[in-house]
Amino acid sequence: MQSSAQPVDQARGLRALLQQRQRRSPSTRSCAHAITIHSSKGGVGKSVLALNLAVSLAHFGQRVCLLDAHPGVGNVDLLCRLSGYWNLSHVIAGARSLTEILQSGPGGIDVLPGAAHLAELADCPPHVQQTLLQQLQAVESQYDVLLVDSGAHQPQVTQAWAAAANTVLIVTTGEPTAIAEAYAAIKRLHGSADLSLCAVVNRATELQAQRILERLQVTTTNFLHDSLALGFGIPDDPAVADSVFARCPVVERTPTSPAARAIRQLAERLVHRPVLRSRDSFFGRIWPMIARTATETIKTKGENRTVAFNEFGSIH
Repeated sequence: MQSSAQPVDQARGLRALLQQRQRRSPSTRSCAHAITIHSSKGGVGKSVLALNLAVSLAHFGQRVCLLDAHPGVGNVDLLCRLSGYWNLSHVIAGARSLTEILQSGPGGIDVLPGAAHLAELADCPPHVQQTLLQQLQAVESQYDVLLVDSGAHQPQVTQAWAAAANTVLIVTTGEPTAIAEAYAAIKRLHGSADLSLCAVVNRATELQAQRILERLQVTTTNFLHDSLALGFGIPDDPAVADSVFARCPVVERTPTSPAARAIRQLAERLVHRPVLRSRDSFFGRIWPMIARTATETIKTKGENRTVAFNEFGSIH
């Protein structure tokens, strides 16, 4: 385990990394395409999808940073043999610089561990908040895609990660509770003019995924007067479980497997579809949202969930 006996020169480290990335692949765009992998229910395969989608996007020439926003122990580092000890909490505490915690992941992606600790900035002095946010925005400018693997255990913070994105992939499976939770997420997030809502049915047959996506689309149209920007299915594939045990992305370990092919197709569709991007950076958008939700209580969660279930259940 490493230790730091002297203060870290954060600005110097940041400048060095940015110069290195600019030499490797110059960029004139300051705002990356922010994609949040979202689910209100755990166990739907969200982290596995996030990692493999990030690697697949990199395969199509995108410079990708994967943000592990799970509270507590991160998931991404466990899935691809990275050390998740140093994370954003250490940057906030001043023990590490932002560039020192960025890790090189599989397939040429970079990983930002402990992104959920961004909420801790609410307790920091304003000058500390401003300094770190400026660093985050500077790093963001070096990527084409910021892919957020959000947690499912802090509903308001999770919703903030989704609301600040350009594209949200709402992940579900064929389980009735997972499908209803997916519609509840659509209900909470719909209505933003610059937010594309997409549904991904994971671990399903082609017919099952098609039926679930059609049902979600009909429900969204009838009750929300909105529509999903994209629907996609990923088959149940034993190669995925094998890749998790091997701690290697399935798109690299068994690239010809059905799930790997489907995830690459999803990445290709995301690369080639038009995206409405805000002039503000993703981190500039997410911070005010997290600051507001840091002190709020979830008073209407049960009521909203019940309404969503009733609406979804009325479509047969």
